[in-house]
Amino acid sequence: MKLNYKKINEEGQPLVILHGVFGSLDNWATISKSIADLGYVVYLVDQRNHGRSPHSDEFTYEAMAADLAEFIKDHALENPVLVGHSMGGKTVMQYAQQYPGTYDKLVIVDIGPKAYPSHHDELLAGLNALPLAEIESRQHANELFSAHEPNMAVRQFLLKNLYRTDEGNYGFRFNLPILTELQGNVGDEIPKLRTIPEPTLFMRGALSWYIKDEDWKEIQEMFPNAELATIPKSGHWVHAERPNQFVEVLEEFLAK
Repeated sequence: MKLNYKKINEEGQPLVILHGVFGSLDNWATISKSIADLGYVVYLVDQRNHGRSPHSDEFTYEAMAADLAEFIKDHALENPVLVGHSMGGKTVMQYAQQYPGTYDKLVIVDIGPKAYPSHHDELLAGLNALPLAEIESRQHANELFSAHEPNMAVRQFLLKNLYRTDEGNYGFRFNLPILTELQGNVGDEIPKLRTIPEPTLFMRGALSWYIKDEDWKEIQEMFPNAELATIPKSGHWVHAERPNQFVEVLEEFLAK
């Protein structure tokens, strides 16, 4: 699958960033310039069924890893650094298992290889309940969606995916039917096909529950050359909640 992307900078080592579920490359637009300033050519990528990339009924980490492999090959990226947040982090871990020797370092943001229970039921119910043909504005959608999601930041994040269709109605850029049907796949475990010797940084938010202290031993069994960085006062969205600290920790890791 040919993925939509945005390129920042023209010279330096390639660094590819994959967003999380319900997201898009736009989620990384602000921080990407700071990362590029470290001396990297940054590629922000929309994963399948998200952003402006194609939709597909196939929604597995094997398929998304294959998409990433195709992207790296198409753009002739040599020794790229691969960065993934949440669902994107699982894609990066799956890719590392399937395509050894095709990358330099890995950065996994607030996610582990273990299986996670599905926990987006209420969000998906709210999104599917929105009468898209009747919505007059993004603010109107926000008001309707507030009955399902009280957190304004979460509503704004999800409703960024709204756009005007050619028919003049609103639609979602992500593939809502497939995300609803296959939501359980997002939490799938990344199986250990081999150990990953490349340097790997796991970055977590101190206020997040996705990577627990007791998970670290299992993570190191798959990634023996991994290190863990915890960002204070941050939840799951480390790069958005604490961008300066995120870039500082990233720079220190990449400089090693």
